[in-house]
Amino acid sequence: MSRSLDTDLAARPAELLTEEEARAELARLAAEIARHDRLYHAEDAPEIDDAAYDELRRRNTAIEAGFPELIRADSPSRRVGAAPSAGFAKVRHSVLMLSLENAFAEADLRDFFAGIRNFFRRPEDLALVAEDAIEIIAEPKIDGLSAALRYEQGRLVLGATRGDGVTGEDVTANIRTLPSVPAALAGNDWPEIVEIRGEVYMERAGFFAVNAERAAAGEPVFANPRNVAAGSLRQLDPGITARRPLKFFAYAWGEASRPFARTHAEALACFHRWGLSVNEHSRLCRGADSVLAYYRDVAERRSALPYDIDGVVYKLNDLALQDRLGMRSRAPRWALAHKFAAEQARTVMRGIMITVGRQGALTPTAMLDPITVGGVVVQRATLHNADEIARKDVRIGDTVVVQRAGDVIPQIVGVVLDRRPPDAKPFEFPDRCPVCGSMAVREDGMAVWRCGGGLICPAQAVERLKHFVARDGFDIEGLGAKHIADFWDGGLIRQPGDIFRLNPEIIAAREGWGEVSANKLTAAIDERRVIALDRFINALGIPQVGQATARLVARHYRSLGQWREEMEAAQDPDSPERAQLLDVHGIGKGMASDIIGFFAEPHNRAVLDDLAGEVSVLDYDPPVQKAPSPLAGKTVVFTGSLERMSRSEAKARAEALGANVASSVSAKTDYVVIGADAGSKAKRAAALGLATLDEAAWLDLAGPTQGA
Repeated sequence: MSRSLDTDLAARPAELLTEEEARAELARLAAEIARHDRLYHAEDAPEIDDAAYDELRRRNTAIEAGFPELIRADSPSRRVGAAPSAGFAKVRHSVLMLSLENAFAEADLRDFFAGIRNFFRRPEDLALVAEDAIEIIAEPKIDGLSAALRYEQGRLVLGATRGDGVTGEDVTANIRTLPSVPAALAGNDWPEIVEIRGEVYMERAGFFAVNAERAAAGEPVFANPRNVAAGSLRQLDPGITARRPLKFFAYAWGEASRPFARTHAEALACFHRWGLSVNEHSRLCRGADSVLAYYRDVAERRSALPYDIDGVVYKLNDLALQDRLGMRSRAPRWALAHKFAAEQARTVMRGIMITVGRQGALTPTAMLDPITVGGVVVQRATLHNADEIARKDVRIGDTVVVQRAGDVIPQIVGVVLDRRPPDAKPFEFPDRCPVCGSMAVREDGMAVWRCGGGLICPAQAVERLKHFVARDGFDIEGLGAKHIADFWDGGLIRQPGDIFRLNPEIIAAREGWGEVSANKLTAAIDERRVIALDRFINALGIPQVGQATARLVARHYRSLGQWREEMEAAQDPDSPERAQLLDVHGIGKGMASDIIGFFAEPHNRAVLDDLAGEVSVLDYDPPVQKAPSPLAGKTVVFTGSLERMSRSEAKARAEALGANVASSVSAKTDYVVIGADAGSKAKRAAALGLATLDEAAWLDLAGPTQGA
C-alpha cells in the first residue's frame, strides 16, 4: 500500500472501513502504539504528546468494536493492567542493597580469604577461618537486574528495584506478573516480615523469542537479555512486563522480623521451601582451592547454561561471621563477585575523539568499525589517556584488540602490528581544549591532561549539570543528558539553580516539545526540590566524591549547614575543622583537599547560595537500626591492640551501630577505646577529659555480636 493510501486510511472514520481496511489499520495501530510505548517508557524519548497518543488508542478501540473478530493477539486493548502511570514511586530500603566487590584474578580471590582470616581474633573463631575451613556458598552470577520482594504475613506487598542501594523504585505491579514470584509464600515457617532479594533475568530462549517477535513487527531488536530484563521490569505498563518471559531467583534477604537460618545454605533452602526459585548450581565449598575449582567448572559449562552469566558470586556461609564482618561503604566484606575474563575481538580504529569531562579531563576515545564483543555491538572504546596511547603505540588505521573490561567498559588491549598500514603515524595529543580552545595543562606526576578554561569552558559546565541531574544525584525523571545540552545551547540554564526555574511555556515552544511534555518535565523537577543530604553532596560533582564518600560526609556532618560551616572554617590550614575532616574514617588527604577546595571557590559558594532558594536538603537520615544503639551518631577512636577482636572488627562493629570512627582524638570525640600498648591518643584523651573505655567496657557498650 502506498504512503498516500496509508495516510488516507488513517484519516477515514472507523465506521466507514471495509474488513480488509480494518485489518490493515489494526496492524498499523498495534505497531505504532507499541513503538510509542517503547519510546516513552523504555527510552524516555517520546515523539508525540499525550493527546495524540490517546487518539491512537481511541481509534484502535473504535475499530475493534466494529470488527471484534479482527482483534489481534498483540492488540493494545489486551494489555494487562491500567494505562501507564506517570512514574514509579520511590522506596527507601530498610537495609541497604549494596553491590559487590569484584575479583578478576586468582590473587584477588586469595586476598578475599586472607581478609576474612585476618579480621577475626577470638580463639573460638580460628578453626572456622583456617585456610581450608572457610565455608563459602558459590553460585553463578546471572546477568540481570537486582530486585527486592517484601512479604508481610506471607503475602507479597512490595517489589522494588535496587536503585542506588538506598532508594529504589516501586515495581510491585510488574513483579506480580512474574510466574516465578509467588503472591503468597508456601508453608508457615517464614518470618512475619521478610524481604527476599534476588535477580530478575531472561533466559536466552526467551530473549531470542522476543527479538523474533520484534523483528517480525519491524521493530529494532534488543542487544542482550540483560537489557531486556531491566527495561521490561521498569515498564510503566505492567502489561508489557507480563508479555516478557522474565524469571526471578532468590539469593539473599534484607529486613527480617526474626532470624530464620544460621547459614546462607539454610536460608536458600528456606527460600526453596517457601516456593521461590533458587539457583540449582549453588554449591557449598571449603577453602580457596575448592572455590577456584568450582569457578573453573562453571566457566567451562557457561555456554551450556540457559541464561547469560558474567562470573561467580561467593558468600561466607556462616551468618554470624557475616554479621561480624559487616559492610564497607560500598560492599559487604563477606561476599565477592569473581568475574570471567573479558571477551576480546579485533577491529579497525578509524579515529580518536577527545571528550571533555566535568573536571576538565581530556579523555581520548577510539572510534571503531562496529564489532560484537560479549554480545554487545561496540563502536567506541576508551584509550584512558595520552600515556596509554603512547605505551600501546595505537595509531589511526590500526587493527586493534578490543575487550569489555569486566564485561562492561570497552577498552583497547593492544595493536595487531602485522596489520598496521604503512602510512600510520603516532597520535599527537592536543595541547588545547577541543571545545573552548583553552590551553591544555598536565600537572607534574599526573597522567591526565586538563582543559585550563575552568568555568568558561562550556563542555565542563554542561557535564557538571548532567552529573547534577543524573540518577545518583537529583535523579530528575525525563531530564537526560541530551536535554541538558539542548537547554544549555538555548541559553535556558547556566547553573544548577536554573534547572528549578525552567519555564514550561518556554520549553513547550522549543522543537520536539509540547505543552504536555513541558509540564511533565517541570512537574518532575518540582518533585526533586527536597533531597537527601548524601545525594545532594554527590550531585555537586566534587572531585573524588562519589556515592560512598558522599554518605561518609553526610553521616559525619549530619546537615548541609553544619558541613558548609565547618568546610569554610577549614580554609585555615591549622583549623581543628580541617583536622576533623581528615579524621573521618575513609577520607584521605587528597580527598579532603578536594572537598575543602570546593568551598574555597567563590563560584561554588554562590551556587550553594542560589540552590538554597530552590531546594530543601534533608538532614542525614541513617539506615534503620535493628535495635536502638547507644553509639548512633557518636564519634569513636580506637587505640592500642585489642584481645577479643581485631581493630578491623571493632571498627566494623562501631560503624554497624551507627558510630563515626575517627583516626585521631579531638574535643568532639565521644569515646576513646584503649587497648594494650596505647600511645599518645590515650594521653590526649586524658588531657581533654574524654570518656575512655577499656576493651571490656567497649564490648558491654557495643553489645554482643551475633553468635558471640
